Amino acid sequence: MTEDEFDGFYAAAFPRLTGQLYAFTGDHGEAQDVVQEAFVRAWDRRREFLVDGAPEAWIRTVAMRLAVSRWRRARRWLELVRHNPPPEHTPGPGPERAALVAALRELPEAQRMAVVLHHLCDLSVEQVASETGAPVGTVKARLSRGRAALARRLGEADELGEREDDRVR
Repeated sequence: MTEDEFDGFYAAAFPRLTGQLYAFTGDHGEAQDVVQEAFVRAWDRRREFLVDGAPEAWIRTVAMRLAVSRWRRARRWLELVRHNPPPEHTPGPGPERAALVAALRELPEAQRMAVVLHHLCDLSVEQVASETGAPVGTVKARLSRGRAALARRLGEADELGEREDDRVR
C-alpha cells in the first residue's frame, strides 16, 4: 500500500473503526486513542497490507488488544491503590512557604519570574536571561529589586507574626 493509498484507507476506515471501538470500550476518546495507535503501528506495515487483504481487520484487532491492555493496566492500578490507599491527610504548605508565595505574588511579573527561575529553579543569571529574553544586566537588576522587595514584605510578615504572638501570651 502506498502512502496515498494508506491516507485514503485511513480517511475511510478511521470513523468506522472508531465507532466499532466506541461500542467496545464505551468511551469515545478511548476509542479514538486506540484506533489512532493501531494506525500508527500499521503505518510501518503498510506495504504488507495488500498481501494480507484485510487491513481493516488487522487494525481493529490491534485496537481491541490495545483497549484490553489499557483496561488491564487500569485494573492493576486500581488494585494497587486499594491495597495502598493514599494518606488520609496531606499537610499543606507551612506558614513560611505561604508567606513566601504571598510575597512573590505582590512582585511585578518580571521580578517574580526572575526570582523564581533563579532561586527556586536554580537557573543561572545567564539561563534566566536566555529563557526570558532579557539582557543579563536587566535580570540582575530584577533579581536585586525582587530580593529587596521580598525582604521588606517578609520582614513585615515576621513583625506581624511577632505582634500576634505577643497578643496570645
